[in-house]
Amino acid sequence: MKENEQKLKKRAQIVINELKKLFPSAKIALNYSNNWELYVAVVLSAQCTDKKVNEVTHGLFKKYQTLDDYARADIGQFEQDIKSTGFFRNKARNILAAAIIIKKDHNGKMPDNMEDLLKIPGIGRKSANIILGNAYNIVVGIAVDTHVRRLANLYGLTANSNPDKIEQDLMRILPPAEWFDFTYRLIEYGRKYCPARKHDHKNCPLSLALRREGY
Repeated sequence: MKENEQKLKKRAQIVINELKKLFPSAKIALNYSNNWELYVAVVLSAQCTDKKVNEVTHGLFKKYQTLDDYARADIGQFEQDIKSTGFFRNKARNILAAAIIIKKDHNGKMPDNMEDLLKIPGIGRKSANIILGNAYNIVVGIAVDTHVRRLANLYGLTANSNPDKIEQDLMRILPPAEWFDFTYRLIEYGRKYCPARKHDHKNCPLSLALRREGY
């Protein structure tokens, strides 16, 4: 097991080095101006593109400017405001409930720890990692979105399909200093070079880099 983990760490380092060359300054693609808006954008991004979320939040964040605006919002109207992001009923219920919880239990401030964030409606580990890293510069894990899940498997960094297990696998083989940026670099890589649709995968930059190193 130790020997296999060392091989995986070497493989991961090749991937990291190549991603750093390709995307030295990758970052979150969602637009927001405060920690609450980050939460809203992250919830809306489930099963939805970042581009569509940014289109919706452009007007949403002008209409609902404070936490109180969300806490007092009419759920039927709010559902219509976010409808184009998909799963809008569930998202609306979570966001408006979260506004009340954060106002009542957290003095209007987004929690800054994993334990409390996981109690907020609509938040799982992926979302909590995104919020902690971007809002507070706190990195305790790796956000595993659909790109990370697909590409981590494709490039042999994990054999798991469950996001929480993938996160644990990646945390074992990636240096902690790389955890935060790794997510955004891999997302950019998936979009630009290695999409889920059929393409010339053997000539993707990461495929070439791994082959050069004998993997």
